[in-house]
Amino acid sequence: MVQMTPFLLVLSLGLVASGLSAEKCVLTGCWINDLGSNMTIGPVNGKGEFSGSYLTAVADTKDKIKVSPLQGFQHLTNQPTFGFTVNWSFSDSISVFTGQCFVDEKGKEVLKTMWLRRSHVDNITNDWKATRVGTNVFTRLPSQKE
Repeated sequence: MVQMTPFLLVLSLGLVASGLSAEKCVLTGCWINDLGSNMTIGPVNGKGEFSGSYLTAVADTKDKIKVSPLQGFQHLTNQPTFGFTVNWSFSDSISVFTGQCFVDEKGKEVLKTMWLRRSHVDNITNDWKATRVGTNVFTRLPSQKE
């Protein structure tokens, strides 16, 4: 029993330390993704609701790209899962994003996302080409004060 005590002490310290290691990732702020699109997420309320704006760097339209509104929800945890919808202001399409906010091993916040974009089509025969899927990785933009 005496020999077991140091082992249990080390084991319990390891379990406590691993529970404390998850740093808090905050969704609120300005982000840029791997394609150069910019997203701003406003404050998250006590229910996990947020709103913001999205300016895409890529689009398959001849119309001028405009800032578009987004609405979403997140879980209120240290590295939360979240989802939001972007209602594109410049086209007849809508996108939904789902993902998780992580703090990597260097302390950098990263949003890993997957999205679906539904475009309008004129008839059900063209339904096959109306939905696209993809992934994006967002990193926090440096603040204006830096």
